[in-house]
Amino acid sequence: MASQDLVSDNLTKIRNASRTRQASVDLFASRLTERILDVLKQEGFIRNYRAVGEQPSLRRLRVYLKYVQRMPAIQQVVRVSKPGERIYRRSTALPRVLRGLGVAVLSTSKGIMTEREAARQRVGGEVLCYVW
Repeated sequence: MASQDLVSDNLTKIRNASRTRQASVDLFASRLTERILDVLKQEGFIRNYRAVGEQPSLRRLRVYLKYVQRMPAIQQVVRVSKPGERIYRRSTALPRVLRGLGVAVLSTSKGIMTEREAARQRVGGEVLCYVW
């Protein structure tokens, strides 16, 4: 049964599938989840994703995980901002994950992006998660 925090559920599914070295994992579909997956694909943490399911109400996203020499590209996923406690950062105080080896995914006024892209565009926002 899914909880109220769809992003946390989906990130947990990705983390668990990566740890068990599964080839793919199915997630609940939402626009926010798709934007986060776009960022993860752009940063090289996943191979690809696609929509599965015919009915819009039962739509899922199948995420194809990436492995490098049998090691998962995603070692850890940490949800930062939660429904009960939102975490916001200014453009001058954006977090760096593992000194630049990981990424922080932010929700900004210009869309979902990494902390590097947000710093380049000089926008702050809500820190959704850390991925490394």
